Amino acid sequence: MSDSRVQFSDIYLATEPYVRSAGQVRIGASGIGWKAAEGETDALEGANIPGLVLPAGMLALQRDDVRRLQWQRVARGYGLRVFMKSGTLHKLDGFNAEDFETLRDGIKRLLHGLTLETRDISTKGWNWGKPDFEGTHMTFRVDNRPMFDLPMSQVSNTNLANKNEVSIEFQAPRARTLKRKNAPDELVEVRFYVPGTTTNTKKADSDGEQASGEEEEEVSAASVVHDTIKERADLGQVSGDSFVQFPEILCLTPRGRYNIDLFSGFLRLHGKTYDYKISYQQVQRLFLVSKPDELHMMFIVGLNPPIRQGQTRYPYLVLQFVRDEELAVDLNFA
Repeated sequence: MSDSRVQFSDIYLATEPYVRSAGQVRIGASGIGWKAAEGETDALEGANIPGLVLPAGMLALQRDDVRRLQWQRVARGYGLRVFMKSGTLHKLDGFNAEDFETLRDGIKRLLHGLTLETRDISTKGWNWGKPDFEGTHMTFRVDNRPMFDLPMSQVSNTNLANKNEVSIEFQAPRARTLKRKNAPDELVEVRFYVPGTTTNTKKADSDGEQASGEEEEEVSAASVVHDTIKERADLGQVSGDSFVQFPEILCLTPRGRYNIDLFSGFLRLHGKTYDYKISYQQVQRLFLVSKPDELHMMFIVGLNPPIRQGQTRYPYLVLQFVRDEELAVDLNFA
């Protein structure tokens, strides 16, 4: 170890769930780098980690792009959390307790302007606290200390189960590539009870001399949390990046009318109550069949893993169309 860099071995890249790849971390004046050890790059196949170069298995984080650095206790000893200015959070696990001073002094000496913060995790075991949103993660805090994090990039759906209850459903794209006996246990849903109301300020047009103004609206706190999760998880309205949109499509399973948007890596169903973000990797089979009345056609999409509404699983999307109806759509390939 020289004065120009600090390095650590057997460090796991834990940015994305189910990644089991160990490697070496190097910290220099230009930033932080991680490289997979020999024979560990296969575990990174299919990973969607910003900045990760495959098949080399290298991750380079430039000094000017790093916003914060945190040290915390994790399942594999201790971990380094790297907050990027873009909102991405990278995780490097596997440090030993005695590595703290070496890492802290190296960051102070080499990465000028950055310091290593210590993040104390709450271990009280309470099931009530406060959700905080930072970048692409939601942190659940108990007594002003973080208890656990939820990555918004892994959220497939969120809805208001009732007036004061918010449910969050997760996707696990990497786990599907593992054999059943090797597949890990997966967290598929979390529910939060959010009591009380809060006040939102919104713009409103007036009929008087003043052209516009502001008015306060009282809404449930649960709806505010729900809307924030949708925004951070990119489950809300279409932002214009979709290839094509099919409006108000009748869906028999799950029942309702949905706007269907096709993106490069996934499709999104947006309804009045439920929103779904479905990766194309989940699509296993496609069927086009006619109904006995000869007036309608059904387009059936087989999914694995299925989408969920609470405890109900839907392994098939069943879309119904009028046989002779034509629909004009605009393709966005610009």
